[in-house]
Order: sequence, then C-alpha cells, then structure tokens
Amino acid sequence: MTVQSQAVQVPSMTQDFKTAFGGHPAGVAIITAGSVTGPVGITASSVASVSAEPPVLAFSLAAQTGSAAAIAVADTVIVHLLTTDDLDLARTFASPTTERFTAAMDWIALETGEPLLRHGGYALRTRILSRTDVGNSLLLAAAVEDIIAPASLGAPLVYHQRSYHGLAEDTKLPAV
Repeated sequence: MTVQSQAVQVPSMTQDFKTAFGGHPAGVAIITAGSVTGPVGITASSVASVSAEPPVLAFSLAAQTGSAAAIAVADTVIVHLLTTDDLDLARTFASPTTERFTAAMDWIALETGEPLLRHGGYALRTRILSRTDVGNSLLLAAAVEDIIAPASLGAPLVYHQRSYHGLAEDTKLPAV
C-alpha cells in the first residue's frame, strides 16, 4: 500500500468510508425528546447497543441544528426501534421539512416529558450519560431507564445503500 499525503488521503478516505458504511445495513430508529419549544424527533441509523449490564446504548448526531440540537442538550430521550410497519414514521422524521407530532400522529407525552410514539417496535427511555465531540458529529451514550415493549413485534426496518429495507423470516440464513 502506498502512503499518500494527508491532503490527498482524507477526501478519498471519507468517500471510501461512506461507501463502506453505505453497504453495511443498520437498524432504523427515531429519537425523540421534550424541549422548551415542544416535542422533537429525528430518524437515526446510528443507534448501537453498548452494554447489557447495565443497559446502555449510543447514537450520534451528525448535525446540531433543528431537532438534533434539542436532542443534543436533552437530559432524557426515547429511542424508538422501528419495524417495517413504521416506514412512514421513519420518512416523516427523516425530513427536516415534514411536520412532526401532529394531531393525526399517534403519540403521547410521558409524565417524564418525553414524546412517545405508538409504533410497531420497542421504545427505550434513556438518560444521557455522556456527550463526546467526534469529528463533526456528537456521540451520546445513554443509560436505559425503561423499556416499552410493543403488543406484537413486526419485521425490523433497516437502512442499506441509502434506502429502507425490511427483514423477514424468509431472509434468514440457515444455521450452521
């Protein structure tokens, strides 16, 4: 491998990194929080399990404007793990121009202040443990304080190569 100068390597490395992760499927979630201006939420594919004992997850915010800015400073957030039944919600919260938390949307404000979307997957109410600036993103670690299970669980919604996909039982590979 030839060593390239930093100025030449960074743009190529950035594009290669985006291409590599574009081909790596990720689960889709909506992160919601209460704010001084009302409920906020964003669609995210960066949620990851960090620890099961105690239960901790992490996610990143690529922007710190709009809803992401309110989530960045919130003490508590709800991470909604989405199913294929939640595709419209994912699209709604992914668009910066779409109105959220409308009267037609099925959601409630919890006594603790966070907006809870009633949807097909699990909802994890969390308390932010840490915020770390990493590059041009903010990495947040959060302790899970409450888990709200769905009545019945649908197929997981994933993001792969800039598109939403669903996983179904017939996509399961045989066990070894």
